[in-house]
Amino acid sequence: MNKIFVQQEWFSNIRGDLLAGAVVALALIPEAIAFSIIAGVDPKVGLYASFCIAVITAFAGGRPGMISAATGAMALLMITLVEEHGLPYLFAATILTGILQMCWGWLKLGNQMKFVSRAVMVGFINALAILIFFAQFEPFFKAQELGKNLWEMYAIVAAALTIIYVLPRFTKAVPSPLVAIVVLTLISSLTGSNVLTVGEMGELPTALPIFSLPEVPFNFETLSIIFPYALTLSLVGLLESFLTANVIDDLTDTPSNKNREAVGQGIANFVTGFFGGMAGCAMIGQSVINIKSGGRSRLSTLSAGVFLLFFILVLGNWVSRIPMAVLIAVMFMVAIGTFSWSSIRNLRIMPRSETAVMVTTVVMTVFTHNLAIGVLIGVALSAVFFSRKIAQLVFVDTILSDDQTQRIYSVAGQIFFVSVNEFVTAFNFKEDLEHVKIDLTHAHLWDQSAIAAIDKVVLEFRRNGAEVQLIGLNEASATLLDKLAIHDKPGALENLASH
Repeated sequence: MNKIFVQQEWFSNIRGDLLAGAVVALALIPEAIAFSIIAGVDPKVGLYASFCIAVITAFAGGRPGMISAATGAMALLMITLVEEHGLPYLFAATILTGILQMCWGWLKLGNQMKFVSRAVMVGFINALAILIFFAQFEPFFKAQELGKNLWEMYAIVAAALTIIYVLPRFTKAVPSPLVAIVVLTLISSLTGSNVLTVGEMGELPTALPIFSLPEVPFNFETLSIIFPYALTLSLVGLLESFLTANVIDDLTDTPSNKNREAVGQGIANFVTGFFGGMAGCAMIGQSVINIKSGGRSRLSTLSAGVFLLFFILVLGNWVSRIPMAVLIAVMFMVAIGTFSWSSIRNLRIMPRSETAVMVTTVVMTVFTHNLAIGVLIGVALSAVFFSRKIAQLVFVDTILSDDQTQRIYSVAGQIFFVSVNEFVTAFNFKEDLEHVKIDLTHAHLWDQSAIAAIDKVVLEFRRNGAEVQLIGLNEASATLLDKLAIHDKPGALENLASH
């Protein structure tokens, strides 16, 4: 069984995984350099991080075929730390980030992904596709500053997209993005095109990463500096990794282990901090490139990391000549393939609440350029809409006795802080009755607001001279009633707590 499991996770798709890994590695180089620049560190920090994280998550991660490396979402969170305290503190924060993520994994934080609705997921995917798409225009601005030929860059983008989309119609033996990169790099080099290249984005490292301890004081003051950053990085990193894992789950129709992924990301960041790298997480763009290029198993993730180091150390001279326009085309492909076009087509038939959640998640993510903020706002909005829907599902039926002195109210639904108004307004307190029964057999009391609402109903009936009896409480509701009727401010329920 173990041999079959290893074969499936590692060696079930060797050729496809190796080729996909090569494509991902080439696309990772300018991304890692760009993210390093965002964080305010040397390009080698992002490149070393991408190598370490990809290799380690290949073994320790919970989602085969997913690519983890240095990311823009994490880089944005490091800017202030680097500016105010310097690079050594970034390495220390990366190590602590890894420790916290391992703790989140052991505490089963991945199980909480069930609270992220489909609408939030679609919003996250669409927002990321939009951010990826518009991020590709930045190299054009840099090319203009350096006096490059923009029309040649546009032509290369068009040629690359043609190869990427047309070649698969004739053969899928080799990933079309890899063919586009190789062919157009050769043409650009032979013709001496004046276009922006990978080498002009930042200097590539020439040596292997070396193990070293961060040069910071090991005391409480250092911990107080790095802990807030590490806590934020650990949660944002896992949120993006979990959501990316869900996307890859859907693309491959296979499951992932979110808690193992959390531990794996933690181990990767912990080790990376000792090898001069910045904290990272899963990359939806590179992961989609990997899947679209034929990568499926852990070997594709491992090969991406290994090829990345091989390309920058051994083939650095050639890699530096790759036109950025080719890689821009690859990322355009990713953005187009990532965006959920069906979410636009189905806008008219989707419930308004889900559309609102999806659009809000997209807008907030794009506006803040922070995936975590967009997703958290989307989750909160989903919770509000869900609560409103549940609140409307409170039903109260009544039966009046033949002598018109007794009425039975049968309540069904969930009674909590959102639904208490609908619950209370269902009772007629002005009716002249001697006895009132409130049957809660098909209802559930969830919180203090529910108990207060019951208390209010009972008091109102008693003021009008009617005796009140609660019947049918389930065990959980009765326990809550007992506790709050006795330990909170006892009112009308004090004598009913035993019913």
